Amino acid sequence: MARKQNRPERPRADGARTRRWPRVLAIAGGVVLALAVCVLVCRHFMLDAMGPRHAEKDHDHPPGPHGGTVVAVGTESHFHVEAVFERSGQVRVYTYGGDETQVHPIDSQPVPATVRRPPDGTEFSVLLSPEPQPGNPPGKASRFVGRLPRELDSGRVELVVPAMNFGGERHWFSVKSGGEWHRDPMPEKVSAEEERKLYLTPGGKYTEADVKANGGVTASEKFKGVKAEHDANPKPGDRICPVSRTKANPKLAWVVAGKEYQFCCPPCVDEFVKKAKEKPDEVKVPEEYVQKP
Repeated sequence: MARKQNRPERPRADGARTRRWPRVLAIAGGVVLALAVCVLVCRHFMLDAMGPRHAEKDHDHPPGPHGGTVVAVGTESHFHVEAVFERSGQVRVYTYGGDETQVHPIDSQPVPATVRRPPDGTEFSVLLSPEPQPGNPPGKASRFVGRLPRELDSGRVELVVPAMNFGGERHWFSVKSGGEWHRDPMPEKVSAEEERKLYLTPGGKYTEADVKANGGVTASEKFKGVKAEHDANPKPGDRICPVSRTKANPKLAWVVAGKEYQFCCPPCVDEFVKKAKEKPDEVKVPEEYVQKP
C-alpha cells in the first residue's frame, strides 16, 4: 500500500486579508477625520465671510431688557444689539457686550441704515442718531434712534445696518421685528408737519433762496424712489455725506447756504438741514466733505 506524502500546506489568503484590515480601517479613519476638519474650517470661513446673518441662527435670545429683539453681532458674538420697534414710528437700537446685561457704549455718531418689508423687499433709508443713556461716557452712546418711513404703517419689518463701529471693528447686522408691527396714526401726522416746517421755513444758514432752489419740497418728496446705498468705504477724493461720512450720491443733492451738498440718503438731509438751522457754525463748505487719502 502506497504511503501518502505529507504536502506542505498553502498559506491561507484570508489570514493575510485579516492582517490587512487594521491598516484599511486606520486609513479610512484618517480620511474621515480629515474631511471633518475640512468641513469645520470651511464653515468657519463661510460664516466669517457671509456675516452675522448666519451667526444669528446659532443664537436664540429671549426678549431684551427693553422688550425688543436681540441678535448677536459678529461671528464671535462679542457684541449684541437690541432693536425696539415702537408704535410711535421710531426704532431704538441698544448696544451690548457679550450679553444683553453688559451695556456697551460705542462712538456717538449717526449710523445710516435700511429698513425693509420682508414680504415684498421694499426698502427705505433711515438714520440712527445717537441718544446717549445716563452713565454713557462723553462722545459715546449705547442707544440710537431712527424714524421709520410713513410707507411702513404695519406688518413685519427688518432693520439692516451695513456698518456699526464696535471698538474699532465695523460690523454688519440685521434684526427683524418680533411680530406684526403697527404705527399709531396721530404721531405720524405730526411728523409730516414737522418735516414740512423743517424744509420750508428758513433759519440759520438755511435761507429762503435755499428753499426755492430745492423746489419748495421736502427731501422725502424730492427723492422719492431714489434708492440709497451706504458705501462705508469711500475712496480718496470721493464726496462723502456730511452726516454719515459714507460715500455720497450725486442724485441726493441739497442746497444749503447757496451751496450744493451731496448725501447718502434723505434722512441725512433732514439731519444736515436741522444742523444748518440750529447749529450753523458747525456747517462746513462742501469742499470739506471729501474723503481724505
